[in-house]
Amino acid sequence: MTTGALDFKKSLPSYRAQRGVFEVVDVPPMHYLMIDGRGDPNTSREYAEAIACLFPVAYKLKFVSKRELQKDYVVPPLEALWWADDMESFTAVRDKSHWQWTVMLMTPEWITREMFTHAVEQVRMASSPPKLDAMRFAELS
Repeated sequence: MTTGALDFKKSLPSYRAQRGVFEVVDVPPMHYLMIDGRGDPNTSREYAEAIACLFPVAYKLKFVSKRELQKDYVVPPLEALWWADDMESFTAVRDKSHWQWTVMLMTPEWITREMFTHAVEQVRMASSPPKLDAMRFAELS
């Protein structure tokens, strides 16, 4: 059993950006819980539902990892990919209602697809968030 929870913000270089310093970081392939959507993250119901869905599954995975594998970790921070069909939505226009996004939470390499499927079913039985069926477990590099 580990002596403390592994904190990826401290152990992975891609989570240790310095304010005001820009650098290219080669992030290795990692697994994420992901949900796609569109709309202004400040007002979109779809965005709020995606966030409300990711964290319960992430914490189910954390606790099963700690209990069954004796591997504890800190659930990493929320990440997102952003884009728009018309990139003016990001620059001059700043129309967030046209933004598309993928919200995601990284999972450690020892989390398996079977563990993910089981965690989703546990969350479904407990609360069944609206975007649960839209969530996927995927690799991104």
